[in-house]
Amino acid sequence: MNKVITDGIVLMPAPFEAGLSQWSRTDGTPGSPTYQGFADAALVPADQDFGSCLEMQKNSVTMSLRYKGDTPILPGCYLRVTAKVKAMSGNLPLVRIAAWAGVNASTHLTGVVEVGPLVALTAYGRVETVSAIIGIGFRQGVDMSWGTTATLGHFGIDLTGPTGGVVRVDDIVIEDVTEAFLRTMMDWVDVRDYGAKGDGVTDDSAAVEAADADALATGRTVLFSKGTFLLANDVQIDSDCRFEGTVTMPVDKRLALTRGFNLPLYAEAFGSEELGFKKAFQALLNFADHDALDLGGRRVEVTAPIDMQAAVNNKATFNTRRVIRNGQFNVVAGAAWTPTVVTSQGTYSAASATTLSAVANIANVPVGALVTGAGVGREVYVTAKNVGNGTLTLSQPLYGAPGTQSYTFTRFKYVLDFSGFAQLEKMILDDIDIQCNGQASGVMLAPSGGIFQMRDCFITAPKDRGITSSGTGCQGMLIDRCQFLSNESPLRSQDRQSIVFNVNANDVKIRENRVVHFRHFGVLAGTGHLVVGNHWFQGDNETQGLRLAGLVLATTNHRSTITGNYVDNSFIELTNEYEATPAFINQFSFGGLTITGNTFTCTDVAPWFRFISIKPYGAGHFIQGLNVSGNVFRSMSGSIDRVEGIDTTFADLDRSRMRNVLFAGNTFNGVTQAVENPVLHAHDQATAATVWVAQPGAFLPFSGWARNVESICAEGAITGPVGEIRGEMPYLQFEQGAGKDEVRVVWPQASKGRLLMRVRMDNPL
Repeated sequence: MNKVITDGIVLMPAPFEAGLSQWSRTDGTPGSPTYQGFADAALVPADQDFGSCLEMQKNSVTMSLRYKGDTPILPGCYLRVTAKVKAMSGNLPLVRIAAWAGVNASTHLTGVVEVGPLVALTAYGRVETVSAIIGIGFRQGVDMSWGTTATLGHFGIDLTGPTGGVVRVDDIVIEDVTEAFLRTMMDWVDVRDYGAKGDGVTDDSAAVEAADADALATGRTVLFSKGTFLLANDVQIDSDCRFEGTVTMPVDKRLALTRGFNLPLYAEAFGSEELGFKKAFQALLNFADHDALDLGGRRVEVTAPIDMQAAVNNKATFNTRRVIRNGQFNVVAGAAWTPTVVTSQGTYSAASATTLSAVANIANVPVGALVTGAGVGREVYVTAKNVGNGTLTLSQPLYGAPGTQSYTFTRFKYVLDFSGFAQLEKMILDDIDIQCNGQASGVMLAPSGGIFQMRDCFITAPKDRGITSSGTGCQGMLIDRCQFLSNESPLRSQDRQSIVFNVNANDVKIRENRVVHFRHFGVLAGTGHLVVGNHWFQGDNETQGLRLAGLVLATTNHRSTITGNYVDNSFIELTNEYEATPAFINQFSFGGLTITGNTFTCTDVAPWFRFISIKPYGAGHFIQGLNVSGNVFRSMSGSIDRVEGIDTTFADLDRSRMRNVLFAGNTFNGVTQAVENPVLHAHDQATAATVWVAQPGAFLPFSGWARNVESICAEGAITGPVGEIRGEMPYLQFEQGAGKDEVRVVWPQASKGRLLMRVRMDNPL
């Protein structure tokens, strides 16, 4: 029986947002004072838990809130009044459902209970649910039994206990729960009625499955009433569920809630968002009913790194698309987030490019640790270890490590750590906010697999890393429309240590992300990458401050495209630090790269700052296939010398082998020397001579030599010493002068005039 449905009786009070004139500060009777305009109460339009709600400051020993509307009390009808309350600040009060019982609209019914059980608010921001049952009958479970004389009530809450605290109250709910007292009309089945003990010791698996079978047959809900229900076996529930009690299970046992599969339901089942998430993820990878875990907008307080494979427990590989979406992970500070640091001696040989051998103390070196030491490039990680052989497998070769030395292995701690999987494919994080709070790193990928995707996510204030790949689990990775916000914004650019992501494999798509104040945006090995439409900025408040690379392309022939990005107070760096023998032998050299349509900006930097830098780690390298076109380069608060350069810390480039370089159609503002290849160079010869020395070198990118001329054209007449017209053709000599950046034009006779020539610092093919 439900009078709301059968008789159309209105029980629900008006929401607070409909006006506080309907809510009394005393007993709710006509003429009683209301909260309209009351100084210690106000509407909150958008609370994260309640939406629109009422905020109250407790200013008296007992602070009352009553609905002024008449709620009917009918024979045989039982009402449950529910309020959700949370403390915001100040002293923590106690809350109870309270009422005014009426014989009629003006006559108070005395001598009956008009308050429900007290509930203490124990923590700020924690939502507490307060309820009481009211009816005419004197039955077990009824908190306020008023007898047949009562006809109406004014319902609400009381705040008791300490004064001065501020609380928020969701819209009060009044519902007909008569079915709780009429067994044959209940829409749920209680697992206790099928033999469940709820004592946390007895295995209730069979009882729960029996309750589920009955609920399915009759279209009802499975109720876990108060208690702790041990499920010692895998259990699948296909009916809707409701949890007043909680579930406990061994780590390796799975609970599949196939109806309403979401984190809020699992959090209710296990009494914890963190444990609920682990068990929901376990179910996600073990049942085919759902391809996505919806976090329901919930915030999960994370007290330690979540080992995603350990949560699943029974799978080391997984290759089917799965999505985690719509929620927040919030890191709670603690010792669990402290990185593990191990220093050990090891031996390296270029012949085994990704192996460290004879590693001391190898059992204590964690897989997934960052490797640092002499001759080690950026973002090199331990992919695997063989304790018996004393060897570590590295994610990348080392460019210059001596035979034997000490290495430092640092294992960062990640909120979501997938590294326990041997292989993981097609895992997607969608609309997820990872609040690292300067304590933790964000996401560690599996050592192998592919098509990991983050879209529309935030990683905020990571301590060390945003997304880390310790192997090839980044193959085909997609990072789309995400925000990465550093924990190091107050630091100088050169003092920052955190990095957004790294890549070891191929075909990564990095698109439309916003990145603030990291040491590097990305360190990329592999080829076939697309970096499109991102904005990363790395500036600081230093005068003529240092700037670091936003993107580090750590292999030579990239076959990649960088287009439509906003490169702000950082630069693009090309290196070959992931080569065990970094000198050029017969491999592809720097190139296979397109940099087009980007906006490059810097502010208050030293004149020698460069937006594009090539840093060879060995001799003999050159450029083969580089397209830098349609970009805008701008320096503000001071100019820079030029936009491109070579970092010769280890070696210079071989300018005699430059090939297929296009540096054209760019815009230069605040740049002293524009560059272009091929460059249209005008040479004016005022005095007749047989040899003209053209000097286009300053305009050629990367200090290139004047290797050839595509075309030559006279602007106006070429004349002799006294103005006689010359009709002869000259010949050209390339790579002239000390810097080999001059072109000599040799005439049969002494001549003067103006020549236009398109000079190249490369050979086109």
